[in-house]
Amino acid sequence: MRKLLDGLYNSAAALAALFMVGLLAMVLLSIASRQLHFHVPGTDAYAGYLMAASGFLALAHTLKRGEHIRVTLLINALKGKSKKAMEIWSLAVATLLALLFAVYSCKLAWQSRAFHDISTGSDATPLWIPQIAMALGAVILLIAFIDELVLEIQGRRIRATSDEALRNE
Repeated sequence: MRKLLDGLYNSAAALAALFMVGLLAMVLLSIASRQLHFHVPGTDAYAGYLMAASGFLALAHTLKRGEHIRVTLLINALKGKSKKAMEIWSLAVATLLALLFAVYSCKLAWQSRAFHDISTGSDATPLWIPQIAMALGAVILLIAFIDELVLEIQGRRIRATSDEALRNE
């Protein structure tokens, strides 16, 4: 099961990276089209869709690597059972919020498809298509939070620490 979950998080991160490369391509195409005096409609909209997709799909991988911003002032002051209880409570609340986010993201994509909602830009893209990436990222984030909560309850959670705090610029 661990291998499957890690594969899911890594696959979502790889897809996010692919969308990031697509974002770069859209930005470069937009710049080149202005310099060479031709117009490619929808490049701004597609750049936005790709940016949102890459951001949402990277959320779970970022969580599992310990790269999300956490305010640890209170948790670091606690010891023993109270620290574990606070971790469990924090992860339970985060899981509940991720569940709500996933449900409403999926509902939004579903309703956009049902109502044939399209973008207001010149590209007239059906909005459910870019919204799928947001919904998928939210669902994978929910799975990651459930994973973290279960591991914490079982006492098997490994706290990934970011090296970012060690860097001094």
